[in-house]
Amino acid sequence: MSNPPAYSAPHAPMLLEVVRERIRAKHYSKRTEQSYTSWIKRFVHFYHKRHPRDMGAPEVEAFLTDLAVNGKVSSSTQTQALSALLFLYKEVLGMDVPWMGGMVRAKPPIRLPTVLSVNEVHRLLAGLDGVYSLMARLIYGTGMRLMECVRLRVKDVDFDRHEILVREGKGRKDRVTMLPQTLVQALQEHLQKVRILFEMDRKNGIPGVEMPDALGRKYPEADISWGWFWVFPASGLSDDPETGIHRRYHVYEQNLQRAIRRGVQKAGIAKPATTHTLRHSFATHLLENGYDIRMVQELLGHSDVSTTMIYTHVLNRGGKGVKSPLDSIG
Repeated sequence: MSNPPAYSAPHAPMLLEVVRERIRAKHYSKRTEQSYTSWIKRFVHFYHKRHPRDMGAPEVEAFLTDLAVNGKVSSSTQTQALSALLFLYKEVLGMDVPWMGGMVRAKPPIRLPTVLSVNEVHRLLAGLDGVYSLMARLIYGTGMRLMECVRLRVKDVDFDRHEILVREGKGRKDRVTMLPQTLVQALQEHLQKVRILFEMDRKNGIPGVEMPDALGRKYPEADISWGWFWVFPASGLSDDPETGIHRRYHVYEQNLQRAIRRGVQKAGIAKPATTHTLRHSFATHLLENGYDIRMVQELLGHSDVSTTMIYTHVLNRGGKGVKSPLDSIG
């Protein structure tokens, strides 16, 4: 594989366009593209628009140090910035950067995930209404991530097998998770309403939905088919920031996040619960119910079981199962 072409013009917008082209050529997610371009732009502006080719290890290290000391960013954020700069130097500028591998990274703190009790989940879900109630129940009932839920397509819900096929989850991996029996009727009734919206779009000549990668060219009619339509479509149309196409996208993820925050407050839950907390609770409650950790790992889509192991903390009640001496004296 040949190295990417070298670009010497110290013009940040031009450089960012090349970065975007390389990211898309590697089929990275849009969120990765947004994150990497944002960090690279921030790095260039930090040094008053000097071209990255004219900088090296001292500048990168000083930038990362400033993020930690003055920006007070977390270790994961600092690592994300380093990954973006590594991509810039290696994949865009085609430079050999052995010095970047030796960069000292901040040690991430070991934190346990926030998990709701079954009672707290019940209270939270009871305080939600409409489509956001259905989406929250689906996330807790399947272990899907936020974006996996909002990007769900009609064809990937199998009512006969009670399965949901999660396409291109984290790491661009597909996986299968269960479709909770208690959600079948509600989801079917929801899709009947969505079908009316779909038919209205077809009648009004609205362009089809966004298709992943090059599938739109391979299957030119798929974007206007029912199977590829969003399970949770947005109520209105919007412009694609890249192509300018005016069409219907999935529901805006921040709307669900706001609904969850309101539900947490309404339920009187003191824990800092978010949408992702429902996924943590899904895994933890399965383990509490005696399911094998390898099965939970598969349902969550974790590459390594060590990632899933963090949920076993709930099995070690009260200081790793040790009885407090205070309980012995009443």
